[in-house]
Amino acid sequence: MHQTRREQAPDADAHLAQDWDLFQTVESGGADLAFRMWEVVAPVVVVGRSTSIPEQVVQEACRADGVPVLRRFSGGGAVVLGPGCLNYAVGLSLVSRPDLTAVGTSFLTILGGLTAALGVAGLIVDGGTDLVVDGRKVSGNAQRRGRRALLHHGTLLYAFDPALAERYLREPRRRPPYRATRTHAEFMGNLPLSADALRVRAEAGLAALGRPTRV
Repeated sequence: MHQTRREQAPDADAHLAQDWDLFQTVESGGADLAFRMWEVVAPVVVVGRSTSIPEQVVQEACRADGVPVLRRFSGGGAVVLGPGCLNYAVGLSLVSRPDLTAVGTSFLTILGGLTAALGVAGLIVDGGTDLVVDGRKVSGNAQRRGRRALLHHGTLLYAFDPALAERYLREPRRRPPYRATRTHAEFMGNLPLSADALRVRAEAGLAALGRPTRV
């Protein structure tokens, strides 16, 4: 069984809860593949399951601007979500896709499929978990693994304001080599696609991982 889910939640917290439900569906054997995409209308900071909030988030700025700080159940560092950022979650069965058991292989498979589907000149996988155009990060990704399935979280930037990351996130201690010493604003970019085109192409890339049936 394969499932594609449309966004239904009103805010980021509810969307993350739906991502968890999606993961549990695949983990319980209810589907081999399920994915969904969603966006928020106002900025929100989302940190990884083990992230130290004081180390990665400028909490004073978040409090001053009323920006929520949420914790997701996948790994990775802190990110700012906001207008111009398409978020996606995909659950994949490790029973039907044992080739994805290796973490590196799974990232390359998923991101490679998205790269091909998006059709953007110069788009590559770099840093192991990022999509990059002309040296600028346009997608960050993280995973959570269960006994039978993996959940892959990702962002796709198309009209995102990197000044939001400058205001709400501290500069990370760990950086991929291609980032060097660049700040958030110098490091982040946007895909040259409209919101509608991005959604259509991203859905095709995720669907190519299996044969989902829209529900």
